Amino acid sequence: MRVRGGHAALLLAALLACGPTERSPVTSTDATAAAREAMVAEQIERRGVRDPEVLRAMRVVPRHEFVPVSERAEAYDDHPLPIGHGQTISQPYIVAFMTEAAAVRPGARVLEIGTGSGYQAAVLAEVGAEVYTIEIVPELAAAARAALTRTGYERVHTRTGDGHKGWPEAAPFEAIIVTAAAPRVPPALLEQLAVGGRLVMPVGSVWQEIEIHHRTQDGISVERVLPVRFVPLVGGP
Repeated sequence: MRVRGGHAALLLAALLACGPTERSPVTSTDATAAAREAMVAEQIERRGVRDPEVLRAMRVVPRHEFVPVSERAEAYDDHPLPIGHGQTISQPYIVAFMTEAAAVRPGARVLEIGTGSGYQAAVLAEVGAEVYTIEIVPELAAAARAALTRTGYERVHTRTGDGHKGWPEAAPFEAIIVTAAAPRVPPALLEQLAVGGRLVMPVGSVWQEIEIHHRTQDGISVERVLPVRFVPLVGGP
């Protein structure tokens, strides 16, 4: 769903008045703060996301820094945006929903498959996670690293490569978030999930459901929570 009207116009005027943020978003007072506040209130809280740290992170991370300049006027609107190479930055609500579903806590080691723009990685870092993120498209990986550094999240660990394989030398992970869809969860990712951890991923073909895979001492349980449509996960066997 696309949200139009005064909100988008206000954002466009704000973006024209200020350039890229040079400071950490924690201390930033950029003119898009009001747009982020409205995004959280109207798109995220209203749909049921309640985790206070997730909501705080969504208010802080400057989403407009993670989209192409041509898309910045819509950076805080209620829909995905193209970022090039056939990929998108997810709708803000979906980023918040998946972060909450992963139950990420400060200090947790989190793996993200599909860095894309870098925005989801920044939100995870703002929540306090130690983030490892993999992107298969070299140009997107480079752009995401630049955006993460520019916005103060340079401590995020980045890698260019096939996310199906995970990041075995950094495993196990308390949470794994996959930001692209596949018919099933890659086995290597489940192997790298810690006991007590959660893997959150859209599973299916044309249309998918977000699944939460919980690892317990006895194995894996699966919860299907939300119908979605994501771009396909690239790579694999």
